[in-house]
Amino acid sequence: MKNDTHPKYQEIKFSCACGAKFTAGSTMEKEFHTEICSKCHPFYTGKQKLVDSSGRVDKFMAKMKKAQSAAEKNVKKVDDEDVEETVKETVEETVEKPVEEPVEEPVEETAEKDEKKDEEQK
Repeated sequence: MKNDTHPKYQEIKFSCACGAKFTAGSTMEKEFHTEICSKCHPFYTGKQKLVDSSGRVDKFMAKMKKAQSAAEKNVKKVDDEDVEETVKETVEETVEKPVEEPVEEPVEETAEKDEKKDEEQK
């Protein structure tokens, strides 16, 4: 077996953003800082906690407000009279066009065609 292949295992200090500090074994050489630990994690406490170390939530909320204000400006207010006129025009267009009914072939002719197709496939 080769010597010195495994990293050195030692006790280091862990510190959390909530203020909790504890020691545990690790291969890291310096102290470790974390944002959530077992004392403040929602799974263990049952309370919801929003961790935003780099301001991502604030940036997202700012973008959403900006997008909503832009969308409100772009929305065109439609007059009721304009809507009524367009509805009347479409109704008149559909009423004026005659409806073409499909021409149905007698049942006997379609049965004969089906028999011929079956014979050709065999």
